Amino acid sequence: MGKKTGQEMTREQVEIARIRMQRKGELLGVIETMLGGDRIRANCSDGNVRVCRIPGRLRKRVWMRPGDLILVKPWVVQSDKRADVIYRYTATQANWLKRKGYVEGISLD
Repeated sequence: MGKKTGQEMTREQVEIARIRMQRKGELLGVIETMLGGDRIRANCSDGNVRVCRIPGRLRKRVWMRPGDLILVKPWVVQSDKRADVIYRYTATQANWLKRKGYVEGISLD
């Protein structure tokens, strides 16, 4: 067993270093309910409740549960009712975002 050097990072530090920040046209949201299939109902940071579609690249790789913090992109048509899920934050990432003040207007319960 070797000594740890100052350059090694813990798993939590790696998760926070690789955090996906929201870009133009994207919103933070919290999963309210699972609707079945590839759809969820999410409470978004702009105050709207949207039905969100989980794309195939996330459907079987990332498991989502009510209460998870997600990043959504509203559709061009029906932008106040529909959206696509882009990313699901881990618990560590969600806590970091909340501490830094990025999560406003939505509760992480």
